[in-house]
Amino acid sequence: MTIAYTVRENARVQNRRRDVPFFCAYHLGFKPGRRTGERRAETGRGGSAYVDRYADHLMFCVIGIMLLSVCDAFFTLRILDSGGEELNWFMLTLIEDSVDKFIAVKMALTALALVMLVIHQNVKVFGGMRVRHLHYLILTGYSFLIGYELYLLEQASSL
Repeated sequence: MTIAYTVRENARVQNRRRDVPFFCAYHLGFKPGRRTGERRAETGRGGSAYVDRYADHLMFCVIGIMLLSVCDAFFTLRILDSGGEELNWFMLTLIEDSVDKFIAVKMALTALALVMLVIHQNVKVFGGMRVRHLHYLILTGYSFLIGYELYLLEQASSL
C-alpha cells in the first residue's frame, strides 16, 4: 500500500504536462519550438512526424513558388491581352469578373496549398517520397510553366 502511494505521488510530481491555450506563443510563431526533425526513429519508418521548426531551404522553396505564382498571374494576363485564351474555367470566370479578384484568389489558393504541404512535409505519399519533395517538383513545374509563358509571349510579339 505504501508502494502504490509512493508511485502515485511520484507520477503526480513528474507529470509536467499542462493544457496548451488555443492561441499560444508557439502557434503564433513568437516563440519558435526546437524540434526540426523526427523525434524517434520509429516514426520515420512509416508514420508522419510533425515538427516545430521548418528547414530554411523549405521556406526558400515556398517563397520561390509564391513568386513564380505571381509571375504566372502577370504573364497570364499579358497572354490574354495578346489574344490568348484561358482554358481553366474557374480562373476565366474570375478574370471576367475582376482582375483583382483573379489575382487575390490565385494567390490565396496557392498560399493555402503551400501551408498545408509545409505542415505535412514529413508524410510519405509515394513509396519513400515525402511531401517535402513535392515542393521541389512544384517549383520545377512552375519554372517550366513560366518558361513556356515567356515563349508564348515572344511568339505573340513576333506576329
